[in-house]
Amino acid sequence: MSRRHDRPRVAVIGAGSWGTTFGKILADGGADVVMWARRPELAHEIDEAKRNSQYLPGINLPRAMTATHHLADALDGAEQIYLSIPSQAVRQNLKAVRPLVAKTDVPIVSLMKGVERRTGLRMSQVIEQELHCDPARIAVASGPNLALEIAREQPTAAVISSTSEETADAVARRARNRYFRTFVNTDVIGTEFGGVLKNLIAVAIGIVDGVGYGENTKASIITRGLVEMTDFAVAQGAQSETLQGLAGLGDLIATCQSPLSRNNTAGRLLGQGYGFQDVVKQMQQTAEGLASVAPVLQLAREVGVEMPIVEQVKMVLDGTMDPRDIAPHLTTDDDTPKGERTQNGQAGGGGALWRSLERAFDQFRNRGRSAPGDRP
Repeated sequence: MSRRHDRPRVAVIGAGSWGTTFGKILADGGADVVMWARRPELAHEIDEAKRNSQYLPGINLPRAMTATHHLADALDGAEQIYLSIPSQAVRQNLKAVRPLVAKTDVPIVSLMKGVERRTGLRMSQVIEQELHCDPARIAVASGPNLALEIAREQPTAAVISSTSEETADAVARRARNRYFRTFVNTDVIGTEFGGVLKNLIAVAIGIVDGVGYGENTKASIITRGLVEMTDFAVAQGAQSETLQGLAGLGDLIATCQSPLSRNNTAGRLLGQGYGFQDVVKQMQQTAEGLASVAPVLQLAREVGVEMPIVEQVKMVLDGTMDPRDIAPHLTTDDDTPKGERTQNGQAGGGGALWRSLERAFDQFRNRGRSAPGDRP
């Protein structure tokens, strides 16, 4: 494959909607991008037609994007490697990647928002295990990132997180362009769990939307959902400020309110009365939230965090609760009046949400300048 020597070469493993969109982001930011697609016909379409009609209909891809179904060709000479694979298939795919990157020290970037069902591990932890690499090489990307909107070059922002500031900065500088702005932080736990947990709340929003409930119900779920997300993430070692940033509140708002959200769509089908297996069959793409419910609840129980919204989502998924009965249970786990204080002992949930909303509005007003936690 030809490349211009003045452009860095990067690889994106996985050519679904988000992987392809991120490849476009990187190419529009000045890189030569090689996509790896599992299916040869998809690789050929991206490579020759500069289209991905199944996952990004109507989008023309940059000339600087090429594609292959040979993993070694995609990784050869890559200065950064981006992974966009369904979370439950990551470990298997990384076994093939490992020998091809064993002698390199290039950054490995997770674009994935899920936890491994069997182990409860975050994606960066699975990458560290399977690639036997220094955690300082690993970064994660998260934020309000609905793929089709970004592929249409609608402006948005994301946060790049790594335990190494150097790695986070290097990835953030590469993964930005005129419509995609990147911030950085070193709170990998909070950034990853924000991307996981908002999916679960989005499933709940979809359920009540499918049932026909209105904005009051959804606003209550989003508000209390942010508290559940913060309680859980802080108990796992995250910084609460991260959940008030792009990877938490920002992603939560986008995923809960958009019909483009796969998790919202899955929840809406559940709310309309479809069973879990029927929803899985109807979804052409993976809704990570469905696979993450059980492992997240197990992790929550291990650290003594109550997550009544997620518990009710699991009951709907299991078929033990009628979707129409979910709303009275979503914002509290019993009938005892409670304060809005979060379980981690910080300021009340209402106050935390207000500060989060103020922060989001400030970013809009200031055209995306950073606030505490997410540095530009």
